[in-house]
Amino acid sequence: MKATDRVRLRFVVLGILLSVGTLPLLLPLAWMVSTSVKPEFDVFGYPPSLVPTRLRIENYVDIFGQAPFARQYVSSLYIGVANVIATAVIASMAGYALARLRFPGRFLVLPLLLSALLLPNEILIVPQYALMSSLGLIGTQIPLFLEPAFGAPGIVGTFLMRQFFVSLPRDLEDAGRVDGLSAFGVFTRIALPLAGPALSTLAILTFLSSWNAYLEPLVFTSGRPALITLPVALNEFTNFDGTPQYALQMAATTLSILPVAIVFLLAQRHIVQGIARSGLKG
Repeated sequence: MKATDRVRLRFVVLGILLSVGTLPLLLPLAWMVSTSVKPEFDVFGYPPSLVPTRLRIENYVDIFGQAPFARQYVSSLYIGVANVIATAVIASMAGYALARLRFPGRFLVLPLLLSALLLPNEILIVPQYALMSSLGLIGTQIPLFLEPAFGAPGIVGTFLMRQFFVSLPRDLEDAGRVDGLSAFGVFTRIALPLAGPALSTLAILTFLSSWNAYLEPLVFTSGRPALITLPVALNEFTNFDGTPQYALQMAATTLSILPVAIVFLLAQRHIVQGIARSGLKG
């Protein structure tokens, strides 16, 4: 057998093994989609069946009639997009400052920021609620924009962008300074345009964090149906006695993962490049 044939055979075998290995990971996704088109009485049928014996496509219509699901869907989208923009602006500027600017105590800033990630959200939510309450923002969506930009997603983004800017050759920035650019001009016209992979990674991580957030939307919006996001809205699909409507919940969940899946599939190459590039230099 030729060397090229052996290499090709190895790739085929590896592809088969990886495909088989992903089947257990895809099973919950397949079960979710299957449950979303079942009648409620068939959800816990015995023996359990992955293929529905009866289809009820009306589940996808009922979720819009039973709750303001369309408005909650739009709220999750624009809150996620706004968080991405705010976090990208703040984290990129902070990351560049930590990577390139010289100021007293700059070596202590990043460790202090990263140490804040050790605190769980259940502890941080108490002072955050007190702060937002003093500002009169409880019962609104404004805290959902402020908390990610200045909280854990912003800290992770700052670290990611700092690592990326450290890896950039200084010669590029020196050339800009020779042409008369200020520090902000070097950042906006040289460093930031080169940070596409890192910004793509930051955007995906921030959007995922915002899209999956549960505690903050529940607390800061006071659980108002018109203001909550999708993770909180899934709890609204219950019967009169409070028992969950599993078929409707699975239908709502299926629709809720579509934006994340689409964005990830379109940007997965940039995510890998951004994480790899950001880890080149410390």
